[in-house]
Amino acid sequence: MSQRTALPRTVWILGIVSLLMDLSSEIYHALLPAFLTVTLGLPVAAMGALDGVAEATANMAKLVSGRLSDRQAKRKPWVLLGYGMAALSKPLFPLAQGVIPVLGARFVDRIGKGIRGAPRDAMIADETPPELRGAAYGLRQSLDTVGGFLAPILAVGLMIWLANDIRTVFWIAVVPAILSFLFAATMLHETATGQPMPKAKMAFAGFRRLSEPVKRLLGIGFLFGVARFSESFLILKAMDVGLSAQWSPLVLALFSLAYLLLAYPAGALSDKVSPRTLLLAGIGVLIGANMLLAEATSIWVVAIGVVLWGAHMALTQGIFSRMIADAAPDDQRATSFGAFFFVSGIAALIASLAAGLLWDRDGPAMTFMASSGAAAIAGAMLFLLPDKALKTD
Repeated sequence: MSQRTALPRTVWILGIVSLLMDLSSEIYHALLPAFLTVTLGLPVAAMGALDGVAEATANMAKLVSGRLSDRQAKRKPWVLLGYGMAALSKPLFPLAQGVIPVLGARFVDRIGKGIRGAPRDAMIADETPPELRGAAYGLRQSLDTVGGFLAPILAVGLMIWLANDIRTVFWIAVVPAILSFLFAATMLHETATGQPMPKAKMAFAGFRRLSEPVKRLLGIGFLFGVARFSESFLILKAMDVGLSAQWSPLVLALFSLAYLLLAYPAGALSDKVSPRTLLLAGIGVLIGANMLLAEATSIWVVAIGVVLWGAHMALTQGIFSRMIADAAPDDQRATSFGAFFFVSGIAALIASLAAGLLWDRDGPAMTFMASSGAAAIAGAMLFLLPDKALKTD
C-alpha cells in the first residue's frame, strides 16, 4: 500500500474542509489589498495593521482552544466551532460600509480560524502514525492551498463577469464557507484522545508544562514569524511594478500554485530525511525570494519571487507542524500547537506592522531586506540546534 493511501480518512476530510473554507477566505483576502489601498485610499501601514491584528488574533485563539481541547480530550467540537464562526463572518464583508466593519468581519473570521487550528492539527497527529505525519500535514496543507490557488482566479473571473461589483463577489464567496462547515459536521469523527489533562486556571499556565523541545521550536518559530509578513505585500509589490488592481489577485494564485505543488512532496520527504534540514532549506528559499523581490522592477521578476515565496511556505508550514507533533507529549499535543501558533501570531503582528511602516517610510526594497535579515537569524538559531534537541525522548 502506498504512503498516500495509508493516510487516515480524517486527514482527507480535514483537507477537503480546509479547501472549501480557504476557497471562500482567499477570495476576500485577494481583493482586500486593492479595496483598502485603492478604493478606500488607506496607507499601506493601515493594511499591515489590519493583517497583523487579524492574524495575531487567530493565533492567540489557537492557544486557548488548544489548551481547552487537551483539557477535555476532545477535538471535533472546537474544530466545528472554529469553522462555524468563520462561515458566519463571511456575510459581514459584503454588508460592511466602512473600514471598522471590515475590521470586525476580519476579526470574527480570524477568531474562527484560531479556534479550529490547534485542535485540527492535534487531531491529525492523534490519528496518524508517527512515520506518516509529514505526509499527513503535507496533504492537508496541499488541499488547503488548492482553495488558495482557485480563489484568486475565481475572484478575477467574477470581478470581470460582474463588472467589478465586489459586494456581489463577496456574497458568492459565502457559499463554500457554509459547505465547509456542513461537510465537517457530517463527515468528521474523532477517536478518543486519552484522559483529560488536569485543569489549570489559565490557558497560559500550559506554557510551564511544555516540553523543552517544544519551547525551542517556539523560539525558532517566533523569529521566523517576524520574517513572514502577510502575502498582501506580494500583491502590493506586483502593483508597484505595474500590475493593475483588477489582475492583482493572480499574484496569490501564483503563490498558492507553487505552495500546493510542493507541500505534499515536502511533507512526505520529511518522513524520510531530517525535518530540520527541510526547514533550513525553506528559510534559505525565503531569504533568496526576498532579496530578489527587493530589487525587482518588472512583473516577471516579481513572479519568480512570488513562486519562491510559495516554495518556502511548502518547505516550512507543514514541516513546523510535523516537528511540533514529534516534540509534544500526547497529553500536551493541542496545547503545544496552540502555544506555537500563539507566538507565531505575536510575530505576525510585529512583522505586518513593521512591514507596513517600512514600506511607507523607506519603500518596498527595505521591507523585503529586513525580512531576509530576520529569516537569517532564525536559520542560524535552527542550524545550531541538533536534531535530538528538537524531539522528546
